[in-house]
Amino acid sequence: MESVKKINWKHILFILGIIGPGIITATVDNDAGGITTYSVAGAHFGYSLLWSLIPITILLVIVQEMVARIGAVTGKGLADLIRENFGIKITFFIMIGLVFANLFVTLAEFAGIAAAGELFGISRFVLVPIAAFLVWFLILKLDYKILEKFFFVVIFLYIAYIISGFMAKPPWGTALKEFVMPTIHFSKGYLFLLIAVIGTTITPWMQFYLQSSIVEKGIRKEEYKYSRWDVIIGSITTDVVSFFIIVTCSAVLFTKGIRIESAVDAAQALQPFAGQYATMLFAIGFFAAALFGAFILPIATAYYVCEAFGWESGVNKKFKQAKSFYILLSLMIFVSAAAILIPNINLIYLMLLAQFMNGILLPVILIVILKLVNDKKLMGDYRNSRWMNIVAWTGCVLIIGVSAALLVTTVMGG
Repeated sequence: MESVKKINWKHILFILGIIGPGIITATVDNDAGGITTYSVAGAHFGYSLLWSLIPITILLVIVQEMVARIGAVTGKGLADLIRENFGIKITFFIMIGLVFANLFVTLAEFAGIAAAGELFGISRFVLVPIAAFLVWFLILKLDYKILEKFFFVVIFLYIAYIISGFMAKPPWGTALKEFVMPTIHFSKGYLFLLIAVIGTTITPWMQFYLQSSIVEKGIRKEEYKYSRWDVIIGSITTDVVSFFIIVTCSAVLFTKGIRIESAVDAAQALQPFAGQYATMLFAIGFFAAALFGAFILPIATAYYVCEAFGWESGVNKKFKQAKSFYILLSLMIFVSAAAILIPNINLIYLMLLAQFMNGILLPVILIVILKLVNDKKLMGDYRNSRWMNIVAWTGCVLIIGVSAALLVTTVMGG
């Protein structure tokens, strides 16, 4: 009996040791830009966009599962495999687009940190440099296992959105009905936000970061069945948070006819109706999301650029072992933070530019992933089955369609 218990505990600890990359990658998708999108969706259209979270979750699981499987089977990052299978020219142009898109998104994360801090009366000229140094220092000094534990602490702060959702006292019957029985509008504003909500779910950098972190953590194909659950749990968890953000803004702001432009506007607007604590919780969640993004985006960028060109990479390595990796992520952090301190910087334009670049790159990345996951020489028995390909291609075609629509609406100005 004792030996059985011992084996069970070892098994549980083993599974817990594998869990991480999927949950972290999916959760950080709810970054400053994502939370802003969900806040505006709830404030402007109430509960009517909740239904979109069901296909969003399914699409996220499909793509992330394939990427994680490729990483576990090959032991290589996505950028590494693109270079080996598609050549250096294609790899170079993809990397250029990704670096610039990620730079602008990282800039937006620091803007989110600044905005959240100002809600608590902290100047951006104080908070942003401190946050940038903290991000840089922890990445430089901590190995992957410790850094991952820190990320889980940050993820825990997202519970603030769930608590604020209950504090808003929404009509749960109405919310759940809209969640499973959609009421779709065909106005320009509704369709634009629907595209934006779906479009914030799957971005090119996520695929690179997830596969690189699977490789960095040393997850092998024999252990992949547990990693798959990591991906599924992460996808569901992140959209539970999204659900509560929409519900909170619907219950408090939409019903009062209050229009907002950002998550910070939402936090400020909550106070007269849901109380000071709801505002604080919403702001804490937004700060955590922006800080999380400020950690992950530079790491993701450094990962795939170094993999693409065969340079040493990884937070488990010392600075001397992976100079290019640490120099690149340092530039991403400090250039983005410094830009936020520039007076009158046009942040909206830079965010739209990042969205535009991601819209162009995402279809390319998705097609590359599908080609790699079906390569018999590369994946062996772990390549997609016929039915998995039907589901995956259908999902990816939908994502590409949404990406194209988002691209068009961005160019047309929403």
